Amino acid sequence: MAAQVRPIDPGDGSRALRPVILVVDDEPGLRESFRLILDDEYEVVDVPDGGAALDVLRSSQVDLVLLDIRLPGMDGIEVLERIKAIDEAVEVILVTAVKTVRTAVAAMKLGAFDYLTKPFEEDELLSLVRRALERRSLEREVVYLRAELERRHDFDEIVGQHLEMQKLYRLVTHVARTPTTVLITGESGTGKELIARAIHRQSPRRDKPFVAVNPAAIAETLMESELFGHEKGAFTGAFQRKLGKFELAQGGTLFLDEIATLRPELQAKLLRVLQEREIERVGAGRAIKIDVRIIAATNVDLTEAVSAGTFRDDLYYRLNVVHLAVPPLRERREDIPLLVGHFIHRYNHEFRKHIETPTAEALDALCAYHWPGNVRELQNVIERAVVLVDAGTIGLDDLPLELSVGASRAEAHDAMPLNEASDRFERQIVVRMLDRVEGNVSEAARLLGIHRNSLKAKLARWKIRARDLRGGSAQ
Repeated sequence: MAAQVRPIDPGDGSRALRPVILVVDDEPGLRESFRLILDDEYEVVDVPDGGAALDVLRSSQVDLVLLDIRLPGMDGIEVLERIKAIDEAVEVILVTAVKTVRTAVAAMKLGAFDYLTKPFEEDELLSLVRRALERRSLEREVVYLRAELERRHDFDEIVGQHLEMQKLYRLVTHVARTPTTVLITGESGTGKELIARAIHRQSPRRDKPFVAVNPAAIAETLMESELFGHEKGAFTGAFQRKLGKFELAQGGTLFLDEIATLRPELQAKLLRVLQEREIERVGAGRAIKIDVRIIAATNVDLTEAVSAGTFRDDLYYRLNVVHLAVPPLRERREDIPLLVGHFIHRYNHEFRKHIETPTAEALDALCAYHWPGNVRELQNVIERAVVLVDAGTIGLDDLPLELSVGASRAEAHDAMPLNEASDRFERQIVVRMLDRVEGNVSEAARLLGIHRNSLKAKLARWKIRARDLRGGSAQ
């Protein structure tokens, strides 16, 4: 009967999954010795030959193999080669009775981590195992850190004193201590990912990865691979094995944004993950145990999606264990001055400027606006204002057209001289166009129907540098 990995904690957060070590040796006494030494820290599986070892690797997640060189049937070098063909990331330590340079060279060429000579000391074995497992985990760490370095955080911390926000803070604190699955709802731009990160930072998983994925931003054909990973050759273009988001989040938190956009077949796979706490890479055919907390978010009403048949009801109930609702910015207008101050401070530091608090007129306009894009839209408005203002304070005419020329500001604009009002209006149109074309002056001039030199002259008069607008160029 094939050896089986002993049951592992199913990921309820009470403890992390222990690394799995597969011992391959035809001597029962030696296999038992390995188990006695390793069993306190690791999940140990032992088999007597290479064939049984390969069966375990095809059906279960293994982190490290202790492989005897002399085995019945296939010898250790051949088994090593086949192990690497199944999963090249598995670390292998060869165990040999005779220390030879030729064996060492052959093992290293085939990807072995190191080799151990019998008889061995307990401390020598444990040290070698720990170093091998550290390298095993490094791949996940490196891939995760690269992904984190490439992404830009929307903002750094939750800001707000509104009653609903205070209630939300308390809920975040309570739910963070548990391993419970969380569903966060709210309009786009309200800061759902920020809430998810706050939960992660306050949880026992804070030292493990927080991995975010937005199905709406990924092509449908790539989504399964993005979530679950794939094996080399699993499909056209799969030139190497890839770890999915679940594996990258091992021990930590996986944030699934815009969950309602997940197509039905992946909804079924996600449901299975939540039930079984295991995944399968595309093209692998074997299960991988995971210990990941899932936080999902959506800007649509999932109960309506369930009624419409576009979202599985069983998945909805699995996700909606704890529900956190983030209020839109228009329902907590008293927080707008706090957010404005927060973003001015942030972008002063980032752009090395010394912009002061907005004028009373500008702050009134910011507070009166309905903010369809919520906090994210406010953040973008303040970022652009800090970029455009050289010194002093942010005034009404430094704000976007829809804020500065609103119905509530009609009297102020009616009182202006016509040429001043016209110039202000023109400036807003030009800035908006430069935003749209990411600061490309030639393209903005073409779309505005004016000569490039004329546009450059206007920008010089207004003291606007096109390159400061979304990283644009003055071409």
